[in-house]
Amino acid sequence: MAGFALRRLGAAIPILLAVLTLTFFLIHLAPGDPLALYESPDIDPDARDRMRRIYGLDDPLPVQYFRWLWQFCLRGEFGVSFQAHRPVATLLAEAVPNTLLLAGVALVLGFGLGGVAGVAAARRAGSRSDHALTVLTLALYSIPGFLLAHELILVFSLWLGWLPPSHTASVGAASLPLPARLLDRIAHLILPAATLAVGPAATAARFARAAVLEVTNQDFIRTARSKGVSEPRVFGRHALRNALLPLLTLAGLSLPVLVSGSLIVEVIFSWPGMGRAIYDAVFARDYPVIIAATFLTACLVIAGSLVADLCYALADPRVRLVRNDR
Repeated sequence: MAGFALRRLGAAIPILLAVLTLTFFLIHLAPGDPLALYESPDIDPDARDRMRRIYGLDDPLPVQYFRWLWQFCLRGEFGVSFQAHRPVATLLAEAVPNTLLLAGVALVLGFGLGGVAGVAAARRAGSRSDHALTVLTLALYSIPGFLLAHELILVFSLWLGWLPPSHTASVGAASLPLPARLLDRIAHLILPAATLAVGPAATAARFARAAVLEVTNQDFIRTARSKGVSEPRVFGRHALRNALLPLLTLAGLSLPVLVSGSLIVEVIFSWPGMGRAIYDAVFARDYPVIIAATFLTACLVIAGSLVADLCYALADPRVRLVRNDR
């Protein structure tokens, strides 16, 4: 398994390099000057040229690329943000934990509720509750995230006043006792996490239902029943375990999707995460932040796929991670 992980990590290096290269050239070739947003119309031409030299924008594009790549490979630095005038690594170090917290809670919430609902529907396949769940999951899957976010804010924040509509903590929360700070943080997390969890919950419910129905119709389940094994034991130990194994792969691949898809949710709820940083960077033409955020998203996709494969192998002893030399 260690060899498999090392091979996957080695194969990820050219993929990440391709992502960095493509992102770098695409954003630099896009129309617009990143420094034009911060310049005064009456700025002295010498000052403008000096500013471009400071950020290295006066060099040819290939020179900028190799200088940036050399700086990243040797020192692990993403450069300095044009907008915040701070190291990009520092900005993302503040934003990434918030995004991972939001995506992680949404993943657990979505797959937990969706998986339970899907298994319950499979146990009552063809019933009214099964049909109701099918309609509900399709409806939830079809709701745009921005619309759901605004509706949740309207109902639970403006009408009922139960939950805060934005940010990660209330003003002055740092001075509260630890239990009160935790409750305040959870209250701010509920609405954005619920918005982000709706899609994974619908997907997990449909996936779990189909997987359970498929496994319960296989020969080894019929054999266990013919031997007199009780139905709860057949379902819980044999059918359910085998049916939910593919959910590990789906969950592992869903985490980077949630991270990259949290942009709209973070903007609406003013959640200071990586999605909000990307949103601000795109409108500000902040090249270093865009490149670094894209690179981190690619790393999460690769890591999520690897972790899903490893978890699948650990959960199912029959799976062997071997190298395909053919």
